[in-house]
Amino acid sequence: MSEPSEGFDPESREEREVVAEAAGDRSDFLSLMGHAYGGELGRTSSWRTRIDRTTNWAVVVTASLLTWTFSNESRPHYVLLIGLVMLSVFLGIETRRYRTFDVWRSRVRLLEENVFANALDPEGVEQSNWRALLSEDLRGPTIKMSTVEAVSRRLRRVYAPLFSVLIAAWVVRLTVFTPTDGGVVATAAVGPIPGAFVLAIVGGFSAAVLATTLRRTPRRAKGEIQAAEDADEWK
Repeated sequence: MSEPSEGFDPESREEREVVAEAAGDRSDFLSLMGHAYGGELGRTSSWRTRIDRTTNWAVVVTASLLTWTFSNESRPHYVLLIGLVMLSVFLGIETRRYRTFDVWRSRVRLLEENVFANALDPEGVEQSNWRALLSEDLRGPTIKMSTVEAVSRRLRRVYAPLFSVLIAAWVVRLTVFTPTDGGVVATAAVGPIPGAFVLAIVGGFSAAVLATTLRRTPRRAKGEIQAAEDADEWK
């Protein structure tokens, strides 16, 4: 093992932050930003792929349950309710992945806005403190999007239509295949669970999904298409 260089002190601030010298050299700084952008873009693409996998599974499960349930009149209706539970699990997994994806996506947007956009148009608006913001986020990464906002966005883009299809199919299953000597309430029963209770649970679930989907509050995450309220503030 080679001996450390004479005068080298690994505990000194100068040695630990030797890369900071690149900030004073234009070519070194731009090269460093190019590598940083490539790394953050790779992370963004990786998490985007994970989100797409969850979405694909949700669509496949929905299609499979619909096909199986309506393939025979004797199929139990509560299988569609199990599908709602499975979609909820997928939604929870995708929400967590979406919030993590937003961490890397926000860094990519910060670099695009303040490095590449200004390279194309130096007269454009830029954030004067973007270096400090990026440095702080690199040292202490934080989730920038709330859980409720992430759930609302995933519902609007993917899961609200899937939930709607399953609930509509369940209603059709109850009404079209209702026995003549019973009613919708009796048919909705699942084993010892009364039909009225099942209908109330599904109704409450549908109302919660609708309210979360239509939720309109200021975005905390700055997106590529929908910007935050303050265009000069990067969160």
